[in-house]
Amino acid sequence: MRQVGYAWVRNQLKAPSVPVIREARSGATTRILEMPDAILFPRKVAPPDDAPLLAHTLFAIKHEGVDLAILSQALPQVPQAEMQAELDLHPTSRFARIAAMLWEHFTGNTLTPTLSDKVPYVNLFDPARYYTAAPGKLHPRWRVRFNGLGELDYCVTVRRTETIQSILDMDVFARMDAFIASVGPDILDRALHWAYLSETDSSFEIERESATQDKSERFVQLLRHAHERRPLSEEYLTELQNDVISNPFDQAMQYRTEQNWLRRGGNGPASVTYVPPVPDDVPGLMHALEDFANQPPANVDPLIVASVVSFWFVFIHPFMDGNGRLSRFLIHHALCRSGKMAKGFLLPVSVAIKRHEADYLAALESFSKPVRALWRVRVLGDQQFDCETSAGATPYRYWDATACVEFGVRMVREALEHDLEAETRFLIGYDEVARRVDAQFDIRNADLATLVSSCFREKGRVSNRWRKQLALRVQPAAFDAIEAAVKDVFFSDESDPVAP
Repeated sequence: MRQVGYAWVRNQLKAPSVPVIREARSGATTRILEMPDAILFPRKVAPPDDAPLLAHTLFAIKHEGVDLAILSQALPQVPQAEMQAELDLHPTSRFARIAAMLWEHFTGNTLTPTLSDKVPYVNLFDPARYYTAAPGKLHPRWRVRFNGLGELDYCVTVRRTETIQSILDMDVFARMDAFIASVGPDILDRALHWAYLSETDSSFEIERESATQDKSERFVQLLRHAHERRPLSEEYLTELQNDVISNPFDQAMQYRTEQNWLRRGGNGPASVTYVPPVPDDVPGLMHALEDFANQPPANVDPLIVASVVSFWFVFIHPFMDGNGRLSRFLIHHALCRSGKMAKGFLLPVSVAIKRHEADYLAALESFSKPVRALWRVRVLGDQQFDCETSAGATPYRYWDATACVEFGVRMVREALEHDLEAETRFLIGYDEVARRVDAQFDIRNADLATLVSSCFREKGRVSNRWRKQLALRVQPAAFDAIEAAVKDVFFSDESDPVAP
């Protein structure tokens, strides 16, 4: 089967862009078939072998959606006379009008529309296919509504998927409010204390760093700052970067002015796993990210906004160090700015991410791998590389965030359901165990906390190690009482185990 649509355009132009997620192909089929890695079209539906670039472009817009990364490179290659002729032939065609509007934007030249004010507006992005912004920005000349996530020069796409929509439908924010209302202030305060500390530890662990007491305290304070809802800016993000980086030599004064790259060990160019945009492109990209984060479309769920902002930030990599921790902080920042997060509340998202590190890496690599393939990397010397690409900033300006959003919303849900709610159930159970044991024995609080937690992890058994270590402070019968209480409180119903 032969390529058509965006795949054909990309290969024909040798366009330096990431491959399309699902190639359009034409061949021996009587109907349109959607496969995991391709969409198959009957020959009579697809452009013929000798069709010009514009025909494949219009076919792609109609059948595959809007890929601004490829369209920004393809449409300027369409001669003005050919574009105008298509408009003259089909003046009200939705796809011709979209192509014409984008052609003018990407070339800076002007076409002649023949549309009346009575012609209905059409959406650039199909709301049935994508999550879109409403009401969008109108382009009266072409009666086209730009409803993308961002702006025409910097636009992220998020395709509608069952995974994303099912989590949005469960209304995480309503679940948060119900959770807060269901527990007393003491338990909530203890659960949130755990959440802040665990979020801090996990965020450092993801970076393979140890969280010293000083680093932990700084990051906890950083997390609390998210509730200030301060707009993102270069000044603010630089302050945050200084807060998470203790080494004064790595603390930034502004967005980076030198090229950096990520390595995973090994030698030579193959050790470079990702190359972020060149320094000259960082200010424009970050300004677009800041605008999106500070004034997201009102109709777009904050979970989508938080995921896009977090991953886009780490892909831009605006600092030489600290980008990973800041990217996860931006999840909290976006949720707080939405106004739907209760004051002081925090979801331990990094705890969930740490539990699913392989999935986190897969989400990152959904972007980083195809973008890395667009770079030529040469070794200049020890720890030094020369990185070149002909793609410019395009891959970072227009990218498909679907896989990243799927992962992000799933981690927010897990942080609430699996982590915070489970910790709360543990605290309630712990209090009941402690009450029962205190009624019979006098045990130091620290020893009791250690024994109950250890016994819980061991499914109702106090290990011989703790029995020996605390034998001079805890009566033998007390160990048995702790085991009995833990089993009764936590494991009487094994169908719903909890984790501290």
